[in-house]
Amino acid sequence: MKVCIVSDSHDRGPMLARAIEAGIAEGAEVAIHCGDLIGGNTLRASLKLGIPIHAVHGNNLGDPVAISRIAHQSDGLLTYYGQDASITLGGRRIFVTHYPHHAHAMACTGDYDLVCCGHSHETEIRQQPHVQNGSTWLVNPGTVAGLGAPEATWAIGDLDSMAFEIRTTPEESSVVAARM
Repeated sequence: MKVCIVSDSHDRGPMLARAIEAGIAEGAEVAIHCGDLIGGNTLRASLKLGIPIHAVHGNNLGDPVAISRIAHQSDGLLTYYGQDASITLGGRRIFVTHYPHHAHAMACTGDYDLVCCGHSHETEIRQQPHVQNGSTWLVNPGTVAGLGAPEATWAIGDLDSMAFEIRTTPEESSVVAARM
């Protein structure tokens, strides 16, 4: 199973949708958003793409009530967890948080195969050694909006092979524009 991992969209809905659409083009079946959505409208174009989105809120809360309402009305396409999430996708245990220091701590437990985070707007993919004599993948996709970063980025992950790569957010998308 492939996943599109995004973070820090900061109310840049079209950029978020373009990244998720690019993930779908690479085979992603689900998107993970590591926080700082800001508002519900940020998600509208992405939800039209038709794949499930798992999201946490981050430190820029914006309007969590509106996001929760959209999740409730999304027929299961959006799951909004609040502060953090522990989910299973493709048989892999995944922890999602906004903060890199929380992500590091959770990766060190050995309870997860993958830990995803955001906040820093800096990309990072690494294996973190943990207390159970193994390692956990730690992925920060950077900022899908490109704010305060050299480029707008996201990550594609293959949960079968546990391979992760950073991608640049596409500048244009005819499909998203046609659906908006």
